[in-house]
Amino acid sequence: MRANTWAGRNKVEVRDVPDPSILNRRDAIVKVTSTAICGSDLHLVDGYVPTMQDGDVLGHEFMGEVVEVGAGVDPGRLRVGDRVVVPFPIACGACAACAAELWSCCENSNPNAGIAEKMFGHPVAGIFGYSHLTGGFAGGQSEYVRVPFADVGPLKIESDLTDEQVLFLSDILPTGYMGAEMCDIQPSDVVAVWGAGPVGQFAMDSARLLGAATVIAIDKEPYRLRMAEEAGHTTINFEEVDVRSRLLELTGGRGPDKCIDAVGMEASHGSAHLHAYDRVKQAVRSETERPHALRQAILSCRSGGIVSVIGVYGGFLDKFPSGAWMNRSLTLRTGQCHVQRYMTPLLRHIENGELDPTRVITHTLPLQDAARGFDLFKNKQDGCEKVVLKP
Repeated sequence: MRANTWAGRNKVEVRDVPDPSILNRRDAIVKVTSTAICGSDLHLVDGYVPTMQDGDVLGHEFMGEVVEVGAGVDPGRLRVGDRVVVPFPIACGACAACAAELWSCCENSNPNAGIAEKMFGHPVAGIFGYSHLTGGFAGGQSEYVRVPFADVGPLKIESDLTDEQVLFLSDILPTGYMGAEMCDIQPSDVVAVWGAGPVGQFAMDSARLLGAATVIAIDKEPYRLRMAEEAGHTTINFEEVDVRSRLLELTGGRGPDKCIDAVGMEASHGSAHLHAYDRVKQAVRSETERPHALRQAILSCRSGGIVSVIGVYGGFLDKFPSGAWMNRSLTLRTGQCHVQRYMTPLLRHIENGELDPTRVITHTLPLQDAARGFDLFKNKQDGCEKVVLKP
């Protein structure tokens, strides 16, 4: 089959790779009908996530048709011919983390748990197409995918909704929603969102859905800010104004009630000297993150507020403003998204017309053009917000 693979730093290649097969009684094989390029895929391509190997199949946002199931999969749960969206965290459904619906912290799905423990202190769940740190599982930017624990993860789509309407239930829509949910939003709240990429857009939409009075998008790309404005959100271009000062102006001097970091380790927010400092430290691998957005969110949030972090961080950061966090009674909440928890309720919001995931799609390309899609997305060319690939 054909699949998009990691071919070294800043390089992907669509290659012929072996077809997947059933390896465990609880596996399924899914024929991919739609997949997507995620912002966190760029961290792999840019070389900031360790343990990638030449030929690793990329992609953790995908959906398709079940073409084979293992003998241990209950046919009442999943059968050949079902149309499914597959969540990016692989979860066993039986461990203590899964019982608590902390699906991305599954204790049993990562065969390389020892590597993750060295990096994070405890294991994390396996993730499709996201390095050997999270299990080395082949990803969904391919024609077919082996789905472990298929009786736990995939969500059946039994309506006539298009792939584009439901594909993002695999990751970025639940991630954005979880970012807003962690804010405990109240009707009077002002919610500021750093990053107007796809996850940031969905965090904004979710904050509004959960009742926020005002949602503020912070970015530098005019087309992203325009997209946020068209969705009814206030915008700040951080290249034109000082973000913290502008947020204070918009909130009567108090700062936003809730702040969401939807950027993560490759942030370009912040002052020029601090940005240069982090770029150098990251380039020589003495720091894995560029945490400008996180620092700014903590320093901007009102005292007693909540900072919700859904941007991906992979290792270690410098100059974390712990004094501001502790002395001003800020609550910091974060986590890889527990996608399985949110898929069904978010599907209902889509069916009811309360959320429109298709609004972020700007480019649809054949899988064979994946390298071009990565180039467009990474370099923000041609107004690229989200790329969907069709095998």
